[in-house]
Amino acid sequence: MNSFAYLAQSAFPLVWILVPALGAYLRGRRATSAQERLEIWQRWWAIGAFGIGSLWMTVAFLAFPDVMATAIGFPRTPFLFEIAFANLGLAVMGFRAASASARERITIGLGAGMFLWGALVGHVYQWFANGDHAPGNTGGVLVNDLLIPAVMIVLAVRSQRLAAAAPQPVAA
Repeated sequence: MNSFAYLAQSAFPLVWILVPALGAYLRGRRATSAQERLEIWQRWWAIGAFGIGSLWMTVAFLAFPDVMATAIGFPRTPFLFEIAFANLGLAVMGFRAASASARERITIGLGAGMFLWGALVGHVYQWFANGDHAPGNTGGVLVNDLLIPAVMIVLAVRSQRLAAAAPQPVAA
């Protein structure tokens, strides 16, 4: 594989972070309050990074298992089928997070983090212990595995704190 192809395959997962961030930034510029801007960011992140990104991985692992096995540097095994459905679970949680409460978004972020942060540790282990430098084992996938749940959690905690600090209407 030439350097450009390796770089392109390694960097491709970053699209699931960059597109939602750009969309949230552009849409959030028209927000009239910090709460509205934060909600925009949470929805873009939930649908784009979590939902669509995970759904893409589901389809890729189910429809192109040989390609994905090569991309992660492993032989084709039944494990790829399991990864597809783990990603489907993440996609469902991501789409659910789009209209969830801050508390539920924190839970979704933590649940996704357990899988993705575990995958991150596995990728790094394979990288250093076995020299697995396949584009699907290093590069953009490491950033995604770390940031997708972490950003969801940070945004939801910020939302929860902002709501708690907002003045409550007085009942008449």
